[in-house]
Amino acid sequence: MSQTANQPSLPQLTDARLTLVDRVATLTLDRHDVRNALTGTALVDDIVAVAQWVNACDAVSVLVITGAGSAFSAGGNVKDMAERGGDFAGDVAEVSARYRRGIQRIPLALAEVEVPIIAAVNGPAIGAGFDLANMADIRIASKKAKFGETFLNLGIIPGDGGAWFMQRLIGYQRAFELTLSGRVIDADEAKAYGIVLEVTDPEALMETAGELAARIAAQPPKATRLTKRLMKMAQRTELKDFLDLCAVFQGMCHNEPEHLDAVNAMLEKMAK
Repeated sequence: MSQTANQPSLPQLTDARLTLVDRVATLTLDRHDVRNALTGTALVDDIVAVAQWVNACDAVSVLVITGAGSAFSAGGNVKDMAERGGDFAGDVAEVSARYRRGIQRIPLALAEVEVPIIAAVNGPAIGAGFDLANMADIRIASKKAKFGETFLNLGIIPGDGGAWFMQRLIGYQRAFELTLSGRVIDADEAKAYGIVLEVTDPEALMETAGELAARIAAQPPKATRLTKRLMKMAQRTELKDFLDLCAVFQGMCHNEPEHLDAVNAMLEKMAK
């Protein structure tokens, strides 16, 4: 793991790997033996720990999430479902509590991440794995990626918030069709629907995601975090209230040294 001075120690992870290079943190889900399933592994704890660490670490400007092996994430462990074991054991109250204390911690944690999140989708993102990708701000997909909101195929609902995320991403009608049909789509169809920003050859995925992350990471870091907060709050705030918030955030930016540094750099570039 890469570490720079004056930053919190990187969190100790169980089923994932974390690196930090040039202000870009990369979280790699590393349970390829179970196709990076989010249940029956420690990946929920790992993702939540990284989300909290990012917010406490001023050395991070972008978080990239990807998967090791052939899959981005297969979502829930279907074998555990069949056996009514693991996260799926017990009566209604027990299962409900386990969802709230388990996989539902991911959307709550990622919704609070202050820096841009890029999902580099290396392979199938199915069920909760699809929802995890949709929790990111931007998705870059390998041509090997596939996406499926397949919960109904198993007689269950999107219990991790997937029905909330997808319709805000691509609109109610298309999200409804994908959710109710349970069909799996390829990367090109996902791009056509606006789920994916860009599709790459498999070997170019991390380079493409890295280039985008580096460009964002090169921006003034405090203003970058404030801009993401504004983008999120614009979705749920009335215009007048939003403009008041913009005025306050702008006042904060004008009083940051990074603002004058950026202005002086621009003036020097214009003078050449």
